[in-house]
Amino acid sequence: MRWQGQAIGDVDADALPGLESRTGIVRSVTTPEFAGMTFHEVLAKSALNSVPGPSKMPFSWTINPYRGCSHACVYCLDPSTLVLCADGSQRPLADLEVGDEIIGTRRRGAYRRYVKTRIEARWSTQKPSYRVTLADGTQVIASGDHRFLTDRGWKHVADAHAGQRPHLTSNDRLMGFGVGHPGPRDGDAVKTVADLRVVSIDPVPGLRDLVDITTGTGDFIANGVISHNCFARGTHEYLDLDGGADFDSQIVVKTNVVEVLQRELRRGSWKHETVALGTNTDPYQRAEGRYKLMPGIVQALADSGTPMSILTKGTLIRRDIPLLVEAAKRVPIDIQMSIAMYDEALQHAIEPGTPSTQARLDTVRALSDAGFRVGVFLMPVLPHLTDSLAAIDEALRRIRQSGADHVVYGSLHLRPGVKPWFFQWLEREHPELLSSYRGLYPGVSVEAPKAYRQWLARRVRPLMRAHGLDARSEEENDSMRGRRMRERPAPASVRTTRADMLF
Repeated sequence: MRWQGQAIGDVDADALPGLESRTGIVRSVTTPEFAGMTFHEVLAKSALNSVPGPSKMPFSWTINPYRGCSHACVYCLDPSTLVLCADGSQRPLADLEVGDEIIGTRRRGAYRRYVKTRIEARWSTQKPSYRVTLADGTQVIASGDHRFLTDRGWKHVADAHAGQRPHLTSNDRLMGFGVGHPGPRDGDAVKTVADLRVVSIDPVPGLRDLVDITTGTGDFIANGVISHNCFARGTHEYLDLDGGADFDSQIVVKTNVVEVLQRELRRGSWKHETVALGTNTDPYQRAEGRYKLMPGIVQALADSGTPMSILTKGTLIRRDIPLLVEAAKRVPIDIQMSIAMYDEALQHAIEPGTPSTQARLDTVRALSDAGFRVGVFLMPVLPHLTDSLAAIDEALRRIRQSGADHVVYGSLHLRPGVKPWFFQWLEREHPELLSSYRGLYPGVSVEAPKAYRQWLARRVRPLMRAHGLDARSEEENDSMRGRRMRERPAPASVRTTRADMLF
């Protein structure tokens, strides 16, 4: 395929604001095969990502050579918003730069505490906004999609057009210290002493220039209240979608990830824990055909004696089977293929950019024939769409015929940022199911009710046993990969994070 390169000076100023100073962008490239997308080649400062301690994920380390995200992000604040900095000062958001040290929060044990963090990315956009006024006089201007921490969890400023997401209402109480009060110190527990009840939420006329940042903690302090920041939300990962039409328009490619990884693996402090790939973005997405980052990553991990786990929807992994076979002689390698849809029309509607179901099953067969015990993620199971006995039995039959070793299944999981999008899709594609889904996922619920999950377990587990695919309860699924990794003998080990998926 033909790729058109641009020098950094030629890149559209709105395409990737702030990233060049953070990572060292080399160039941006486009290709007709990825219509509407730009690939930004950057020099990353790190390759290994540590999973936060409180995470329930059964792994500790991950590598993401690609980052699919939208830099015209929806979570934005007015540029004049004061942000609490690590030195105790409060500076306007417009004046902050990538690399600046500010204050965020982390949960430590039973308490959320203020901690130092850094700005990792920064950009601006124009969109409608709201003025949120609190009882102590604090005001914040933010987009309707922006989220603030309340005493009842994170809430958006306004509801989605289709409804179904937690949003601020009068008398909601925000967490923080408010404007005009001394800021906390690093390590202080989050204790709200000011009257931060929401008094009003008023639309601001017209479009407004707004700014947002990404931080190491995922939040920051805006006008004295705890504010969620933008994160790299690959829509394909959130909604179990992939590739071209379902990626956001800006894709970051860490072209030097292999060199950085080799350096990190040589450190004396590295404990050789299992590293997982495919946690935030698919390492075998279509762009890997051009950039060929995975062979170097696999080789570096194997050379250092580091076990690895790979989760992908991509058939491009077949290219690396000879390399993976050689690497598996030295370190444990766990491979999982994500295949949720077995109806061709439904798969095309929900995953229009991914390889077909049969192509992925053929890839499972190729990996199995090469000697790998391949697992298949039958996730998410969609109520009324893929949860019938016939659908599950057909899926498991095809999985078994592909040579898979086991299946991990799970019901649909709708996180707050995903829920409005999915309901809009459902209303467009299957309006007859909308009322049923609203009954299963009412209000702020993110997962199907326990009764449905138990019903699904009673339906799936006997069929998994019948097909010889290691039946397990849904509660055990999350720890299954972790146990398999820990039980394998390894000269070293590493684990990773599967972030904000639809299941």
